[in-house]
Amino acid sequence: MVKLKYVFLIFCLIVFSSLMLNKTTDAISNGDKYFLLMRYRDAIAWYKLDSTSSEAQWKIAKANICYGDVTTSSEKEQYYRAGEQAAEKCISMDPTNSNGYTWRAAAFGNIAMYEGSTSRVKLCTSIKNDLLKAIQLNSKDDIAYSILGSLYREIGNISWIEKQLAMTFIGKIPDGGYVESEQCFNKAIAINAQLMRHWYELGLLYTYWDKPEKALVAFQRAKTCPVLIASDKNKLIDIEKRISDQ
Repeated sequence: MVKLKYVFLIFCLIVFSSLMLNKTTDAISNGDKYFLLMRYRDAIAWYKLDSTSSEAQWKIAKANICYGDVTTSSEKEQYYRAGEQAAEKCISMDPTNSNGYTWRAAAFGNIAMYEGSTSRVKLCTSIKNDLLKAIQLNSKDDIAYSILGSLYREIGNISWIEKQLAMTFIGKIPDGGYVESEQCFNKAIAINAQLMRHWYELGLLYTYWDKPEKALVAFQRAKTCPVLIASDKNKLIDIEKRISDQ
């Protein structure tokens, strides 16, 4: 009788473990489905059902940032900061997961808009370090290359005098410029040529760089990419305007 009780208990534990495993697996897969539908808050709710998973955490970060990009101005900051927190959890759970660093960098880039000058310079350094770490862990991380390209472009748009003043009063701005930006975008495109962001941001680089012909080519190529996230719709509107203005 005692043996039967133990056998029954072990059987119950196996069934319970199996159910829990299926639940967490379903949580991420269901979250992915809602993410593709661009229903980001629903995706976040599903991912949170598997909150002990580093994969769920970076996907929570990604969904928060994507929603922050398209929500009202008054809500944006809270979603970007929630994205940072989730990315931090991913990194603490699994320091070898490149996605944690990529999406923390993305969150930092958006949070910088709400910070003062000194904090922005520090965030620039953090963003660069996170993206280089992500690329070190995963050389095929096109998102990391793309965000790094955007960072280098913005650094390249700062004059030498402004950089010297910044170094004197608020801290050193990371090295980089238009050449490094172009290299990063080209690497991102070589990995994934169907992501609109890569072409759109490359077009912005050539606009800054006063290379209108190359900008036009990049924007036209961006138009051919599928709409994968909600902010792509805003990119298409901006692309049409930029093309018509040339």
